[in-house]
This record gives sequence, C-alpha cells and structure tokens, in this order.
Amino acid sequence: MTRDPSHDVLFEPVRIGPKLAKNRFYQVPHASGMTNANPRVRAAFRATKAEGGWGVVCTGACSVHPSSDDSPFPFATLWDDADIHAHALMCDAVHDHGALAGVELWHGGAAAVNRTTRHAPLSPSGIPWMATHVGFMSPARPKIMDAGDIRDLIRWQADAARRAEVAGFDILYVYAGMGYLPYQFLLPDYNRRTDAYGGSLRNRLRLVEELIDATREATHGRCAVALRISLEELRARPSDNAESEAHEVITFLRDAPDLFDVKMDYSASDCAPSRFSPEGSHEPVVDFVKSCTDRPVVGVGRFTSPDTMASMVRRGVLDFIGAARPSIADPFLPAKIEAGASEDIRECIGCNMCISSWHDGVWVRCTQNPTAGEEWRRGWHPERIARDGAGEVLVIGGGPAGLEAALTAARRGFRVAVAEAGADFGGRLRFESRLPGLSAWHRVIDYRLGHLRRMENVALYPASRLGPDDVAEFGADHVIVATGARWNPTLFTESELPGALLSGPRVLIPDDIAAGAQVEGPVAVFDYDCYYMGSAIAEALSDRGCAVTYVTTAGAAAAWGFMTNEQPQVHRSFARRGIALRTLERVTGFDGEWLELAQVFSGQETRIAARTLVIVGQRTGERGLHDALAGRIGAARLHLTGDAAAPGAIAHAIYQAHACARALGLDAPPAPRRDAPFVPAGLASGAGW
Repeated sequence: MTRDPSHDVLFEPVRIGPKLAKNRFYQVPHASGMTNANPRVRAAFRATKAEGGWGVVCTGACSVHPSSDDSPFPFATLWDDADIHAHALMCDAVHDHGALAGVELWHGGAAAVNRTTRHAPLSPSGIPWMATHVGFMSPARPKIMDAGDIRDLIRWQADAARRAEVAGFDILYVYAGMGYLPYQFLLPDYNRRTDAYGGSLRNRLRLVEELIDATREATHGRCAVALRISLEELRARPSDNAESEAHEVITFLRDAPDLFDVKMDYSASDCAPSRFSPEGSHEPVVDFVKSCTDRPVVGVGRFTSPDTMASMVRRGVLDFIGAARPSIADPFLPAKIEAGASEDIRECIGCNMCISSWHDGVWVRCTQNPTAGEEWRRGWHPERIARDGAGEVLVIGGGPAGLEAALTAARRGFRVAVAEAGADFGGRLRFESRLPGLSAWHRVIDYRLGHLRRMENVALYPASRLGPDDVAEFGADHVIVATGARWNPTLFTESELPGALLSGPRVLIPDDIAAGAQVEGPVAVFDYDCYYMGSAIAEALSDRGCAVTYVTTAGAAAAWGFMTNEQPQVHRSFARRGIALRTLERVTGFDGEWLELAQVFSGQETRIAARTLVIVGQRTGERGLHDALAGRIGAARLHLTGDAAAPGAIAHAIYQAHACARALGLDAPPAPRRDAPFVPAGLASGAGW
C-alpha cells in the first residue's frame, strides 16, 4: 500500500523556533499516571508513540516547584536536579525514534492544594477553586501572591526549564490553561489585583509574557518555547480592542512563544466524550488563532480520520494535528496513515476510560488498546507480538472479549475459531452502541472483526450456540469462554450491597430493553451501577416518548461518569429531555403502579407513580458453559475471560482477554516487571535518614 496523496500534507516538516518537527503529528501533553516514580514505564509508553510516527511527543503535567502539588492525582516533577535522570530516560527513548520531546512545565496555583507538601496554595487574589466534586475539594484556601511570590514563580519556571534542557527536552511549555496559575492571572474571575498584574487585559497578560521570556532566556534560545492556553472563556468575553479577549490575547502574544497549543478551559469540554461531542469539536473556539499569528498552532479534537486531519491543515485551522486520546488508542496512527493503511487504525472511541485513570491516580488505561501502560511492565507492544502459538483455539463468544482474545491468539499463530450464539458478532455492543451517543463505541468490534476477517488462520461462526458436548467434540487445544454477563433485577440494601431479586409486572433490566421489551410509561430507571448504562437507557426511553424518572443511590446522575467527563453532559441531557432526577434514594418495592423509595441516609420513605421499572445495578458473569466444561476439559486448556469471569467496563474485558490470549500455551507467563524511581545521590548513601 502507498500513502494517499491527499494526506501528504500531514507529513511535511514544520519548524518550531529552533527545532524542526519531522511531521505534523503532535502528541500533546496529557496525563499518563506515570510519574518520576515510574521512569521506565513512562519512557516506554511515550517511546512507543515516537516509534509509531508522532513527530512530537510530550509529557503530562510536570510541576516546577513543591507549591504545585496535585496529589493524590499523579504528576511529574522537575523540582531539583535529582529529577533530571527520570526525564532523561524518556527523552532518550523518544529521540531514538526521531521525534522531538516536549515537557509541560506546570504550576497549579489555587487548583493544586498541596495535600502532600503542605505549602499554602498560591493564587493572584486568594480566589479558590470551589470544586463541586469531593475528590477536588479542600478546606485549604490560597495565599494572595505578593511581588516576591511572582518573582519566585518566574524563577521556578526558569530553573525547571534549565533542568528540562539538561534532561533532553526540545520543547518547553508555559501552561496558561485549565484553571492553573498563569490562567488564573488571565481571567478577572481569579485576578482582582490592582497592581501591574491585574486590571486591564494587558496587565493580566504580563505574567504569561514574563514566563515565556524567562523560559527562553533560561536556555538561551536553544529550546523551543510553547504556550498552552485555554481559549473557551476568553473567546466568550467581549473586548474593546478585538473581536473577543481571546483574539486580543493571541494578537498581543503573537510573537512571544514559538508555538501556540490551544485548548478548552474545562476537562468536560476539552476532553469531551464522544457520547456528547463529535470529532473536531474544538474548532469553533480555536479557528481564529492562525489569523492572529504566524507561529505554528497545535490543537486537538479527538481526531481519528486522516481526511479530517488534512482538512484542518489545508483550511488553515491548525499546523499540527494534536492528539492525546487517539495517540493512546493507536500509538501507530501516523505510521498507518503514512503506509496507506488507514483502515488499520485502532480508532479512539471517546469513552474517556483513559481520563478516568488520571482521576483514579493510576497508569493510563484504554478500551481500544490493552497494551497502553504495559509496554515496559509486561513487554506488550501494540503492533508486534511473538508468533509462538501452535495448535487450535476455540473462542466461545463474539463480543469485545471474545474478539480480542481471538485476534491476539491469531496474531500469535494459533488457528482460531470463534463461535457466536447470536446472528451477529458484537456481544453487549450490539445493543449499547445503539444507545444515544454511543455509536462510536462499535469501533471496538469493527477494528477486531476487520482484522479477523482478513486472517487465513481464523474462522468465524455466527449463529453457532455450542453446548458442552459440542465443545468437547470440537477438540481444540485451548477453549476460551467469553460468554459475557447478565444484568440482575436486584434491589439495593442499606449496607450498599445488591439485595433481593425483585420480580413483578414490568420489572425490566437492560437485557430486556436490548431484546425489544415493550415499555409502558411513566418509567422509572433505578441506577446503582452509576456508569453510563442507566442514564443512556433513560435517554433512550425518553426519546421514545416515555415520561422518565431517573432514580439513583448516588448524589448525581451517572455518578462514576464524573471520572470520564460524562456526568456534566448527562445532567444537561436530562434537562433538555425533561427527565426527572431523584438522587440519594433506593427502590424498596414496586407493584406495577407505585414505586416505593427510601432516602439512602435517613431512610425517609416516599413513593412515585410508575408503570415500568428498569433496574440497572448488578451484573453476573454467564459462566454456565465454562462450569459445565470444567470436569471435561483440563484446567490448562479451559480459560474463562471478560465479563463472564469478572463483569466490568469494556476496557476491563478487553484487557483480561488480551492477557488471557498472551498466556496461552505458556507454562509460566513472564511476571510483570516492577518499576522504581531513581534515588538521589544523598539518599542512596544514607544521608539525611
């Protein structure tokens, strides 16, 4: 295959100040959960993207000083020379593949409350971020920065820049976005100062300008300087001197940085889930930037289509195609476009499981790419796998886990047969991808089926329900059971556990909705799963014309969806659709006419009218076939995986299935390696203890 000529523009080199990027593919700074404590894991994770063709590969947030401590959320540091070694490992690994390495130098200001270092948070005017989610709340309020604090901040930035150059970074960031300290100076909501750093927009810009100058001077112009700036709020603010304050800011700073990295102000809009936002959703906010500066501009938008990417460049919206999520889903996205193999791209589905990993404080995880974060620890590569398999594998179940297990086993060289009881492959996603906003999630199936159908060592058998005798007669060397899970109509107890089964007229579960059950309104959806399913079913039933009340044991709709940036959008969706919301309540009974409810904490009882109840709570694995085979097939040949083994998100099922197929036929699969930080010289010799 050869590259599509319409995509040639994506492979043009672009100059960033003193540095030259080999192409327009730019992995923007994004959280990975890999800090200085995991230097080898981090180096391998970023290096895999450089190997895959990204011209620029950046870190996530890298704190310049202990007064910018975001714990328990993971972040890197360049606080002193002891941190340099950890970053050098990544820079060397990225450079080995011809990419530039960038570092997002970061100070969180009032948004980083320094739980570990116990420094007083800093802010322009003592205005705190009054977070609405408990994970970000703190009773600590920030200190108003005086002139000395501002001088310190500029010095910390310069010191970190010098260390970053020693580590090998090519591009050094000033981060004025997402509510962090330089951004706080830009907006009067935070900045109520009356000195040279407050008041007029020119004054509010002063700190950002000085940080850019200090960063450049620290390395005497040898490194490129990037400004990462949020424009959502600024674009919405009128200006006396330009179309908006965003236009005025970019125009004033047009020659200051070597590159503008433009983004939104809030995580839920910057990294919006595909459920609510299409590819390229940032364009209406950032489309003006190139008209105000001749410096290169990078932006994101969950770009997965090379045609869209090329259009962004040709239309003068962006110079670099930025990516965070798509670069995680497929580190080799650029290489595949260059090879003319765009159909092989493992497309990001916008589920934001990667973002949930940052909220959880763990290494990045991805629904589409189970190797993300495992490149060094387990030696997993997203495109290469040892072709060491021999014999035949029978996979029972053609959902996400079954197809992932089949694809991984087939790549290892096994002969693979996939038996699916249904008429079509896809498992749970046959239904879930038809729910409002979730069509992109079917890419999980499309990617795997597309590859399996081209492989000579794979046979696919839809409409093939197998019993224990059928499996035994098939005689495969390995049998992988990936038969999924089923929802249960169980209630929720005061002890926060699934309770008794509730049966009765018009008591339904998501599986019944998937099967086409007739629903009579008004409908109550009782959600204590608290991820996407309950809210998506409520939306789907509302779209059918039903009056819907959504009841949850949590304090918000789709409570775990906060982790994936879905929760704010779910509440807006409910408001648009007229879906009634009841929080912190549990269902205690339903007779087909009235729904009995009790408040979670106080136990106060109430009831509402309802003709149908949909319970979205507990799932149990469908392991009956596995258990029936256990006495007939040896444990070394029989494998249970995916939701059938342990129900979870699709990402969990994919990961389990990938690991299962990697281990087939191995007496002892390699143990995962354990990473460790580099110890500063003084501590290594015992000094200071």
